[in-house]
Amino acid sequence: MALASLDPMHQFKVKTVATIQAGPLDLSITNVVVSMWVAIGVAMVLLLMATRKTNLIPGRGQSIAEITYEFIADMIRSTAGNEGLRFFPFVFALFIFVLATNMLGMVPGFFTVTSQVVITASLAVTVFFTVIGFGFYKNGLGFFKLFTPSGMHWAALIFIVPIELLSFFSRPISHSLRLFANMLGGHTVLKVFAGFIVTIGSMGGLAALGAIGPFVFTIALLALEFLVAFLQAYVFAILTCIYLNDALHPGH
Repeated sequence: MALASLDPMHQFKVKTVATIQAGPLDLSITNVVVSMWVAIGVAMVLLLMATRKTNLIPGRGQSIAEITYEFIADMIRSTAGNEGLRFFPFVFALFIFVLATNMLGMVPGFFTVTSQVVITASLAVTVFFTVIGFGFYKNGLGFFKLFTPSGMHWAALIFIVPIELLSFFSRPISHSLRLFANMLGGHTVLKVFAGFIVTIGSMGGLAALGAIGPFVFTIALLALEFLVAFLQAYVFAILTCIYLNDALHPGH
């Protein structure tokens, strides 16, 4: 058990909390599901508390909620224009979900949901098909302009179109792996240095003083990881806005 607690990859092990079998379907509740429920619940409660009473002079909670609202709205306007605000609920929900799960993953005892590629891939694929679906809904066959830059000679299109197609269809991969790799890597490094503290500190005597270095470095890494948790939510959301802009304005 002690060795498992020092294993930096042990924190990413999916564990079954409650086994639920519905015929051939395995609907068991895992630590991933529980952490998602808690993250969503906490985010909902905080947002409801912040917006329960709106005042002309906002309090601390209302100010944070309004800043978050404007932050996402400005992000959409700067990348997709005012027309992109129709996707505000979608982008806002993605940002809050990723931010909440990232931050909850920093709390001991909770699972880092975004360290599972199946979660980040599901989010990225949802964005991908939303772009395709709305792109064809709004533009019809004009959505194919996304792969044919304007002003390009037809001969050059023979080479450009395959590159554009490859770039477009690789979006879900890069979109999901960026978030997954950053959260997985950050938490792994953090756990490695935390393990150094335990290992060196257990030596006793003057040798235990060597644990001070890893301890200080772990504190610094912890602060950095909180920053990364926010930045990755921001990057995921702004890339979503950029991709949605292609559905709104497919012409280059």
